[in-house]
Amino acid sequence: MEKILTIDFKSKSAPTDFVKSLSSTGFAVIQNHGIDQALINDTYEEWKLFFDTDIKHDYLFDLDKQDGYFPFKSENAQGSNTKDLKEFFHIYRWGRYPKEISSITKKMHQSLIELGSNLLDYLDEYAPDYVRSKFSMKLSEMINDSGQNLLRVIHYPPIKKEDILDGAIRAEAHTDINLITILIAEPGLQVVNSSGDWVDVELSENSIVVNIGDMLQKCSGGFYKSTIHRVVNPSGANRSRYSMPLFIHPRDEVRLSEELTAKTYLEQRLRQIGLK
Repeated sequence: MEKILTIDFKSKSAPTDFVKSLSSTGFAVIQNHGIDQALINDTYEEWKLFFDTDIKHDYLFDLDKQDGYFPFKSENAQGSNTKDLKEFFHIYRWGRYPKEISSITKKMHQSLIELGSNLLDYLDEYAPDYVRSKFSMKLSEMINDSGQNLLRVIHYPPIKKEDILDGAIRAEAHTDINLITILIAEPGLQVVNSSGDWVDVELSENSIVVNIGDMLQKCSGGFYKSTIHRVVNPSGANRSRYSMPLFIHPRDEVRLSEELTAKTYLEQRLRQIGLK
């Protein structure tokens, strides 16, 4: 596996460096991404308070719509029967939104979607012609007015001995379902390299991680590879970990291939990970 690049989003070489890293490793780390750090910090602080109360249970998830609060040990990785050690809340532009949370999370959601649209343009424009010809439309057009662009706010609580008796970790090895994921996270993320070894994703201060999802791998014919990753249990201080991935999804009717629409594939995968 080639090295995951850390890219200055303001540099002239950012588009080509980004595509190089994503096409060779499935991941990239971005600095100077334009998302206000104060906005990130304030969003985290509100959700830390929210997860620390029982109010979260008033927003229990809807099995069909997939919005709302998912309690601890709701999800498992595809092919695994062991539940991940996390709780999370799904934010869609149309979905339920806690009255205890201010509008800053909506602002975060929109800011990340706008960044994601720019990144999809890079992945489209700098892909080889034979890859671009596979897309049913321009990548950024796939997400226009999509109801599935999902901001997942995640809390990984401190580890308890009884929770890991079955070998559970914070997030078992998996690939993402969507086109790309834009991740605001703390250390703990690992990816599989070309030798099959787990390596840490090195996060510089105020950086954002971007990775390829299975939908983009499918519609690019494998040029953009969805890389297996996980979140490990802490080796040092046993404290909470928080992250905010935005999963960039096409509209339901967008074709990933001649046989498969985005909606069909999403529902198939949600059943595999225990959320349907």
